[in-house]
Amino acid sequence: MDRGNGVVDFGGSGPLIVVLHGLMGRATTWWSVAQWLTRYGHVVGPDARGHGRARRGGPWRTEDFVDDVAELVTELGEGPAVLIGHSMGGLHAWALAATRPDLARAVVVEDMAPDQRGRTVDAWRAYFDSWPVPFQSIAHVRRFFGATGDYFAECVEERADGYHLIADLADLYEIAAEWGRRDYWALVAGVRCPLLVIEAGNTAMPPGQQAELAARVPGGRHVVVPSAGHVVHDDAPEEYRGAVEAFLSKVLGR
Repeated sequence: MDRGNGVVDFGGSGPLIVVLHGLMGRATTWWSVAQWLTRYGHVVGPDARGHGRARRGGPWRTEDFVDDVAELVTELGEGPAVLIGHSMGGLHAWALAATRPDLARAVVVEDMAPDQRGRTVDAWRAYFDSWPVPFQSIAHVRRFFGATGDYFAECVEERADGYHLIADLADLYEIAAEWGRRDYWALVAGVRCPLLVIEAGNTAMPPGQQAELAARVPGGRHVVVPSAGHVVHDDAPEEYRGAVEAFLSKVLGR
């Protein structure tokens, strides 16, 4: 159910579980995960600002995204929440846990590193420029993106001339550019709730950082899924599910 303003209620009852998507994504990219995740609690996913059906416009600082999630958890009144984030969403999840520990019960981070300083969005520009936009159909989207076709099929909308990404590329470049200018280890140091880090075996993140991320949080756990690319929950759904369910069973006592 769409709760409005880009917030999707996937159902379930019990502890609040908030799923946070990555850059270019939207809440509905979590649909397949939500089908089993609702066994563990009430699953809600917001579209991050500038994505999906959420409000347009910045500012685009990490802290602004985190404030949006904090506002959602507070409004729902069901916290503290288990925060499950992919890539950008993982950053927002641990940042919320560090700055608002009263709102975070546990955190799952999927393939995101705390320090990407020096990286630029130039390579991304070339990749985005290669897209045959507008796509002619959803089938065209799926064929172009191959293994991640189902994921990207959730991230486009139909317009008069075909299918386009539901986000402005200029905004996405600005969001990602911040990751190349600063590191987030200070926020990692503030996390005190249980933490699971799931790293893609074929990650593009700086080596060793995700293991270090887990090691710096008391009781943090690090899992590598060898066969997976960046979107682990789509590339290796059974391995992802097994890791998350084992973590939630311990955290929630289920």
